[in-house]
Amino acid sequence: MNKTHEGLSKKQAKIVERIIVGFSILSLVFLFQPFSMTLYSIGCVAVVIGGLAFNLVPLCVEGVKSSQLIKIALIIFIILIIVALIAIGSGHLYSYYLQSTR
Repeated sequence: MNKTHEGLSKKQAKIVERIIVGFSILSLVFLFQPFSMTLYSIGCVAVVIGGLAFNLVPLCVEGVKSSQLIKIALIIFIILIIVALIAIGSGHLYSYYLQSTR
């Protein structure tokens, strides 16, 4: 059996883990910098994405297939989108409620 197609090597897993951690640190730097509102806005979005991506760190081990990492990342981000849509929808429903009580 060919071992090259079994999954991530130890070095590749460590690189993926370091990319996720580095992205999270960079997003915090963007969030707490006092110079630009644009960087602050990017940092706000990046902190959420980095926090969700941080769920992949325990899976960054030798032997895990990259397709499995991508599949889990997609599941995490789909859940984010669903929760965001529910939150926005409940905000709209609450605004309708407030309008009806006036």
